[in-house]
Amino acid sequence: MSAFFGYVILGISLAAPIGPVNAAQITKGIYGGFGHAWLVGLGAMLADAIYMAIVYLGVFHFLETPFMQTLLWSFGCFVLIYTGVDSIINAKKEIKMNKMKNDSLKKSFFYGFLLSITNPLSMMFWLGIFGSVLAKTVTTYDLDHVILYSLAIFVGLFIWDVTMAFISSSFRKVLTAKLLGLISAISGLSLIGFGLYFGVQAIKLLFF
Repeated sequence: MSAFFGYVILGISLAAPIGPVNAAQITKGIYGGFGHAWLVGLGAMLADAIYMAIVYLGVFHFLETPFMQTLLWSFGCFVLIYTGVDSIINAKKEIKMNKMKNDSLKKSFFYGFLLSITNPLSMMFWLGIFGSVLAKTVTTYDLDHVILYSLAIFVGLFIWDVTMAFISSSFRKVLTAKLLGLISAISGLSLIGFGLYFGVQAIKLLFF
């Protein structure tokens, strides 16, 4: 159970850094309400699911080799630490929220999907991070646990999606640049922590 919640936290950490999707959710939430912000996040989650399926189908059967495990742990370490540092560096940047005409709920969903699916970093995220997760679980647990922990990541993504939609639509006065910067910095530290853990696993495979 503790491992499950660990992957839930990983999912939240992946979603929390202030980027295109979160910025879109904030804007949609402030000027369109909860439903628009929530559907932007769900659209992004669909893109994440597609990337996860691609990684799962293409990499899963090759993860038992030490070379692949080391490569995935190392790549995951790099992606997480890079993203965490970038999140902290950009924590003080103000997010501009320009008022925009409300679109339909369907448009908000596809807007979030397109933001995520066309982001060059998305594939990099899932190749490194989800590949690293598979590298750990496939050698320790059976297929059922691999699926369970994959779902745990999406639980984390969903929790953050609902949280962002609720905050942006209900507590508009709280959404200051300082608060968003604090969220981004905390998320960055969490990602760096996961990255260091992945790095330790890669070192163990290489030298021990």
